[in-house]
Amino acid sequence: MFYFDDIESLNQEINLPSLKKYNVNIFVKREDLIHPIISGNKFRKLKYNIEKAIKDKKDEIISFGGAYSNHLLALAFIGKLSNLKTIGIIRGEELKQKKLNSTLKRCKDFGMKFIFISRNEYKKRNEIKYINSLKVKFRNAFIVPEGGTNYLGVKGCEEILNKEDSFFDVICCPVGSGGTISGLINSKNNFQKILGFSALKDSKIKNVITKFVNNNDWKVFDDMFFGGYSKVDYELVNFINKTYDQTGILFDPIYNSKMLFQIIYMISNDKWPYGKNILLINTGGIQSIDEINLRLKKKGCVTINH
Repeated sequence: MFYFDDIESLNQEINLPSLKKYNVNIFVKREDLIHPIISGNKFRKLKYNIEKAIKDKKDEIISFGGAYSNHLLALAFIGKLSNLKTIGIIRGEELKQKKLNSTLKRCKDFGMKFIFISRNEYKKRNEIKYINSLKVKFRNAFIVPEGGTNYLGVKGCEEILNKEDSFFDVICCPVGSGGTISGLINSKNNFQKILGFSALKDSKIKNVITKFVNNNDWKVFDDMFFGGYSKVDYELVNFINKTYDQTGILFDPIYNSKMLFQIIYMISNDKWPYGKNILLINTGGIQSIDEINLRLKKKGCVTINH
C-alpha cells in the first residue's frame, strides 16, 4: 500500500545572470523532489483520489492521458503499490500499432492496461454520456479525469503552499489541466497573485479553473508555448541546458521550462508588474526528457543535458 504522508517541499533560491540587474528575488518550490516517480503535482492530485477509491472499495482506476503522460505513470505506480488495477485511456488510436515509448512502457511495467482511442473520441472524455458508458463497462472502477483535475485533485494541490510562502508577492505555476493552479488560488494569502503559464493554447482552461476556485486574483498566459504541447525547439533546449548549468535545477521541456522562459522574458522587457518576490512551483515531469531527446536526435538536433 502506498501512503500519502503530509509533505512540505523546500524553496530554493535561484540567481540567474540575465536577471541580475533587476530587483527581483526568485525561488523555486521543489515539488519535483517529492518522489522519484510520483513527482510534483501528480502526488498532490492523486492523494485524495486514491484514498477515495480505496474507501469506496473500488478494484480498478481509469484515467486519461497522452503518450507522455506523467499523470498516468504516477497512477500506474500507485496502483501497483495499492493493489489496484489501472487502465489508461490514451489519446491517439494510431499509437496502438507503434512501439510503446518509454513513458507508456513504464506504465505497462507497473501493470497498467491501455485503451487507445481516436483524438475525436478523446475530446469526449469529460462528457457525462461518455463517462457513464465507461461506468457501465467497468462497473467497479473509480474514474479520475485527465491530469487528476477534479475537486479531490484540487484539494490535494491546496496543500502545496505553507506558512513560509506568505513572503512571496506572486506565485507562478505551469498550467495543463488546471488543477494545480486552482489549488494555489484557493490556498494563497489575500495579497498574493497567482500566475499560470499554459503549456498549450486552450481557450477553455480558464473556464475549468473558474469552476474550482474561490477568488479572482489570478491570470493565465498562453502566448509563448513553443508551438504547442510537448513541442520543443533549439531555443528551448538551449535555455533548459543553460538554466541547468546556472541553477542545478533541471526544468522539464513540456511545462516548467516554458513557464520560466516567459517569466524571464516578461521581467527583461519591463512587462512584470507583479512584485519582486517570486515563487515558482516546479511541478516535476522530467520523465519526458528521454523520449524528447530521442526525437531530437533523429532530427540531428541538440539534446537536453541531464
